[in-house]
Amino acid sequence: MKRIYIMSLLAAGIISMCCSCKSTKKADNDTETMVAVGPEFNADSAYLFCEKQCDFGPRTMNSDAHDKCGAWIVDKFKQYGCSVIEQKADLKAYDGTMLKSNNIIASYKPELTTRILLCAHWDCRPWADNDPDSTNWRKPVMGANDGASGIAVMLEIARQLQKSDSLNIGVDFVCFDAEDWGIPQWSNAEDNGDSWALGAQYWAENPHKAGYEARFGILLDMVGGVGARFYQEGMSKQYAQPIVNKIWTAARAAGYESLFPNEQGGYVTDDHIPVNQKTKIPTADIIAFYPNCQQSSFGPTWHTVNDTMENIDRNILKAVGQTVIQVLFSEK
Repeated sequence: MKRIYIMSLLAAGIISMCCSCKSTKKADNDTETMVAVGPEFNADSAYLFCEKQCDFGPRTMNSDAHDKCGAWIVDKFKQYGCSVIEQKADLKAYDGTMLKSNNIIASYKPELTTRILLCAHWDCRPWADNDPDSTNWRKPVMGANDGASGIAVMLEIARQLQKSDSLNIGVDFVCFDAEDWGIPQWSNAEDNGDSWALGAQYWAENPHKAGYEARFGILLDMVGGVGARFYQEGMSKQYAQPIVNKIWTAARAAGYESLFPNEQGGYVTDDHIPVNQKTKIPTADIIAFYPNCQQSSFGPTWHTVNDTMENIDRNILKAVGQTVIQVLFSEK
């Protein structure tokens, strides 16, 4: 992941730089009472799911760790009552490398026609090309946050859905592969954005079911990092403003308004772009944004060797997971 475009927004002054499951909060206009709904997201469980993925090592494409972790993800979703499809394809990377990609699609209540799409990528960056130490630039990234955190949140949501068995809407958990093989910063190749999100591009052109439709989608990316906050990503607002509104309203109801500021972040090249453009399913990206971080607006560990479990915060996982549960259980 990904490229982010923020400088023109900053110059224009568009970006400002400045739970209990039974609780209630008031909306900004103080007229709408929002009630927290749905089961309680277990942050300890999500943390363990994140840790387990990292135990395999960096899940870089065409690696043994990648394949073993993929099999584990499939088994966990099946354990939580989902039907699972593995969408395997050979995808060509920017440098001609053929990537053995595997999009994992796990469906909760696949018989229901009204569906919501949740997605995240599960592969790791093969190069720590944003590391402050240039000797690390060709080392793989562990991807505790950039990859594992989104999958961990989805697994815990799947576990809670099975336990509660009270959601009358189908959910498709799509684990995109080959997201993070985008052109490295040390390469001289021209980067137009197409080298990223290869698995999502493939799925958007070849859905796991013919004529697949969902009411809307939510992409989870880097949702566990220490110090993370979630601004409203620009491309999400362009393609899926009503879904952005749903998510940020849900965050208020769940008690996490401080971590979901009602402010715009950057414009990000991520998996939601091909989903929006090719499937027309309005999909919003919940992605960390650090407006004051010199290392990267994606946070200090992004594409570095320090993207490890030591920099994962259970409270952040909880905030995102509970917010998504709030969205799901607020749907009629």
